[in-house]
Amino acid sequence: MVKLIPMTESEFKAYLEENIHKYAEANVEAGYWHPSEALEKSKQVHARLLPDRVATKNQYLFSVFNEDTGEKVGMIWIEVKADAPIPSAFIYDFLINEELRGLGYGKQTLQATEVWLRSMNIRKVALHVFGKNEIARRLYEKAGFEVSSLNMMKSLD
Repeated sequence: MVKLIPMTESEFKAYLEENIHKYAEANVEAGYWHPSEALEKSKQVHARLLPDRVATKNQYLFSVFNEDTGEKVGMIWIEVKADAPIPSAFIYDFLINEELRGLGYGKQTLQATEVWLRSMNIRKVALHVFGKNEIARRLYEKAGFEVSSLNMMKSLD
């Protein structure tokens, strides 16, 4: 099984630097952003969502560890909206270390997240996945996530 441990400030610093670049690249690949603006836009999104970094209210960043070995296997970032009409959460980012994918850590992390959210009386959890990320889409579908809306795009080049 896995255990969710709040991210330390040093873990967050390394995560943020890497994720700003990954998010920019993903948005370029998806066709949402032009490469010349992507890095700056990604920095702005992260600054808006995490103004107080790892201590930002209602934003929870966890490192995911294998309980048996103590090995860090990934991370998950969740926003909790406990005061919404339907208490809900949104998973902003979720990552299992590449060399450990396919070993059940993703499923276990989502299950541990659900247990944690239920303990806070959260009733729904949502996330976004880029269309080309078929592996993640399959994991989320197996975990019970359903499409709630669907954006489609056609290039006219």
